[in-house]
Amino acid sequence: MISIDLIQTTAETLMDKAAIEIPQDYLDGLRAAAKTEDGDLSSFVLQAMLENYEAAKEDRRAMCGDTGVPRWFVKMGNDARIEGGPIALEAALRRATANATTGVPLRPNRVHPLWRTDHNNNVGIGAPEIEYGFEPDGEWIDLITVHKGGLFGTDYRMLFPSDGIQGIKRFYLDSLVAFGKRGLACQPAIIGIGLGGSKDTCMMLGKRASVLRTVGSRNSDPRIAEMEDEFKELGNSIGMGAMGFVGKNMVIDCNIEVGYCHTGGMQMSVHAFCLSSRRAVARVFPDGRVEHRTDPDWFTDYQRRETIEWDPVREAAE
Repeated sequence: MISIDLIQTTAETLMDKAAIEIPQDYLDGLRAAAKTEDGDLSSFVLQAMLENYEAAKEDRRAMCGDTGVPRWFVKMGNDARIEGGPIALEAALRRATANATTGVPLRPNRVHPLWRTDHNNNVGIGAPEIEYGFEPDGEWIDLITVHKGGLFGTDYRMLFPSDGIQGIKRFYLDSLVAFGKRGLACQPAIIGIGLGGSKDTCMMLGKRASVLRTVGSRNSDPRIAEMEDEFKELGNSIGMGAMGFVGKNMVIDCNIEVGYCHTGGMQMSVHAFCLSSRRAVARVFPDGRVEHRTDPDWFTDYQRRETIEWDPVREAAE
């Protein structure tokens, strides 16, 4: 059984890591972009951000003044048992969020939408979000925290099947241009695209594609993987760079995830995970071991399964 105290202490450590330490995959992508950027202001921004990341890690301070909205993704092995059950788990994650808000510190961004009530701890009705995934084997749980910007850098459109790939490209480019010209996202970003599902699951797919996939990873469907490469290049061809200035590095990477949808539609969402790509991951075992990493490893074969029963041999063959 996994100790609830261990879950909370691990969660608090993850909140600290996510706010302060940029994931290595994004950092490598940003360094590669800085080497090729020839726009003066974009180059200046990229160099300033690289220096800022080093200062944040050295001083143990949040890498950005707007620390986003903390959220949790929890993935459980099928045999995982948690002391106190899922209710205790959620309470531990809410306590960790509140403690980190004063401890890191994080900016208390969460307020009531109407009364603007602020508990000064990023906890409230529906906050922080906690989303779940499951895996066939294992007694472990993965705790993943993401501190995503909570205002703009997201768009949705209901397309039709006849719009095809060209329609997807048009909306993708429209979204990136709007993000850059109107200051709706902080580039260069990891762009996540959700295709299909219902409206709510389409938004979820796009958001998870942006925050739970690492730079350089590719969808297991080779045709979608080709689209990811093409869309990264396409996004960097519009003449915008860091923070919307003239440049050629607006997209650090583009990740696409799909879900089956209604036969008459083709839902699409676009999400930007900004240049403070804050995420941290740990796997917690019942024997007290904790393994930290930065790759959420969320989109496994099981998460993308198409069949009714899970048979990895048959799934691979199909």
